[in-house]
Amino acid sequence: MNIVLWIFQFLLGIYFFFTGIVHFIVPPGLPAPMAWMYELPPGLHYFSGIAEILAGVGLILPGLTRIQPRLTTFAALGLVLLMLGATVWHLPRGEFQNIVMNLILAGIAGFIAFGRSKLSPLKAK
Repeated sequence: MNIVLWIFQFLLGIYFFFTGIVHFIVPPGLPAPMAWMYELPPGLHYFSGIAEILAGVGLILPGLTRIQPRLTTFAALGLVLLMLGATVWHLPRGEFQNIVMNLILAGIAGFIAFGRSKLSPLKAK
């Protein structure tokens, strides 16, 4: 179970770290499923970007360093809340592909939170 959790932590950590960076640069020519970023208010860009970068780092770094490894659980729970908020953003816009993706990411983050708190907790130094 530890290996499965590490795989999910690493994949989600990298994904959210780089997605968080995109919130700050919002490059032209994003693919259609990400076109909503052009309409997101600046405050939400900053909030989402910072939250995603911190969560991405929080999924990986505490476990690798074994310093405050319980932060991994909190990072995963934060991502669950962030993805539920993103679902609320996409729902009235009818962006169902994004809603499904947000719910899948929230489910994986929830699994990491449960796994690291109950199934295979990380040990501190």
